[in-house]
Amino acid sequence: MFPASALLSWYDRHRRKLPWRAEPGGIADPYRVWLSEIMLQQTTVTAVIPYYENFVSRFPTVEALAAADLNDVLSQWAGLGYYARARNLHACAKAVAAMGGFPGTVEGLRSLPGIGPYTAAAVAAIGFGVPAVPVDGNVERVTSRLFAILDVLPGARKAIGAAASLLGEDPDARARPSDFAQALFDLGASVCSSGQPACGVCPWMEPCLGRRAGIAAELPRKAAKKARPLRHGVSFWVTDGAGNVLLRRRPASGLLGGMVELPGTPWRDAEWAFEEAAEFAPVAANWRPMGQVRHGFTHFELTIELFAAEVAEIGGEGFSHAVSGLGDLALPSVMRKCVAVAGG
Repeated sequence: MFPASALLSWYDRHRRKLPWRAEPGGIADPYRVWLSEIMLQQTTVTAVIPYYENFVSRFPTVEALAAADLNDVLSQWAGLGYYARARNLHACAKAVAAMGGFPGTVEGLRSLPGIGPYTAAAVAAIGFGVPAVPVDGNVERVTSRLFAILDVLPGARKAIGAAASLLGEDPDARARPSDFAQALFDLGASVCSSGQPACGVCPWMEPCLGRRAGIAAELPRKAAKKARPLRHGVSFWVTDGAGNVLLRRRPASGLLGGMVELPGTPWRDAEWAFEEAAEFAPVAANWRPMGQVRHGFTHFELTIELFAAEVAEIGGEGFSHAVSGLGDLALPSVMRKCVAVAGG
C-alpha cells in the first residue's frame, strides 16, 4: 500500500545533510548514530548540532568517552538538559568499550545502559543495517496519518508501532534499512510536519488514508496537556574579593544529578519567606535581593529568588570557583540563568 521505493527515491533527492550521517553510499559510525540519538531525545536537531560537534571534537570515539571523567562529560553536556542522559551515556560508553564495540543487534543494544526500544532500533537500523523501524515523534506522525490511526496518544503508540513495522516489511525497505529509517525521519521533519502537512509533495500522497479522509492535519491525536505545577526555591550567590563564588554539587541521583549549583533551599510548592530561606544560607551575611529566575522542567515550572553577598573569605559547605571560569563547569541551564542574573 505504501511502497518503500517511492519514499526512498524521495529521500535520495531530498535527504538532510546532518553531521552524524554517513554520505550517500557510506557506512554510518554506530558511535555517532548512538550519540546523536541520545542527544536528540527531547531536543531539536537545530539545538543539538553545535553540542554534538563540540562533543565529538572532545570525545571522538566511544573509547575516549569511556575514559573521560564524568564531570568533564557533564560539563560538555551542560545546556542540553535531562542530565540523566549524560550519566547513562558515560555508563554506556564504558560498557561498550569493555565489550570491544557496540553490539549489532536490537537485543544486544537494549542491554546497554540508557538504551531503550527506540534508540536500540535506530542504532541497529542506521548503524548496522538491521531491518528495524525506529518510531520517534516524526515516525509517529507519519504513520498515524498514513493509516488514519484515530486513537489518542499515548494509548495509540501500540497501534502506531505495529503499523510502522508493516512499512518496514516492504522488500525495498529491508534492502536499505538505514536509508529507510532516516527517510521516515526526514519525511516527518519536513513534508509531514506537525500542523498542516505539505501533502502535495509527499511521495505517499495518493495512498495516505489520513489525507483521503481530510484529517491528516489532526493526527496524531493527543490528550490535553495538564498544567505544570509551580515550585519555588531560593539560591545564594556568595563571592569574595578575589572573584570567587561558592558552589556545591548535587547528589549523583535524582533531578540534575551530579551537576554543580549555587547553594540554596530545597524546591517546594510553597513560596519561601526570606527568614526561613535564610536558614539554608551557606554563611551569615548581609544578603541583598538580586532578582528572580524562571525555568521550565518536564513536569513543573520553577521560580528561584536570588540573593547575593560578598564575604572576606568563602566558607560553608561546597567549594569555591573563579567566577570567570564558570563556563568550564557542569552548570545546568537553570543555574546558568541564575549566574547571569546574580553575577551580571
